[in-house]
Amino acid sequence: MTQTNPIADAAADLLQQEDERRIDVARHCALLVIACALGLFANWIGTGTSPLEALPGMAVLFAVCVVGLAMARFIPFYLPSVAWISLVAIVVTIPGVPGSAFVTDAVGKLNFLALATPALAYAGLALTANEFAIARRSGWKIVIVAVCVMLGTYLGSVVIADLTLRLGQ
Repeated sequence: MTQTNPIADAAADLLQQEDERRIDVARHCALLVIACALGLFANWIGTGTSPLEALPGMAVLFAVCVVGLAMARFIPFYLPSVAWISLVAIVVTIPGVPGSAFVTDAVGKLNFLALATPALAYAGLALTANEFAIARRSGWKIVIVAVCVMLGTYLGSVVIADLTLRLGQ
């Protein structure tokens, strides 16, 4: 009798469903426009920088994301879209690359924490049907594991922060 792991099966199904080489670049562009608008608003609230002043930097980030998504879609070998986007961002900010000074100055008007906060809040709240199915199959034991992981991560962070602060004195 062979036992199967339902969590591993669900994860394998999820990986098969999410082949990034089939991404719809146009749909992702529309979602990026919404994310950029939210980012400009969050940057304005968080830093007081005018959305019009921060718009060129956001346009650069949008363009980098679109180019990275297109590369993930059309280049024949697989590399995750986040890797392509990171690669494009690194290349356009290398000193000596034409326009890198403009890119660095424009993006410098954006605050990372202001941009990350809405994205991380959404990521924390966004649960798919697959995640609920995995949780249902896992049962109550997964709650204990999750609490232990979160508690351990928090306590580990506290210890590292405390040691760092003590070394700095």
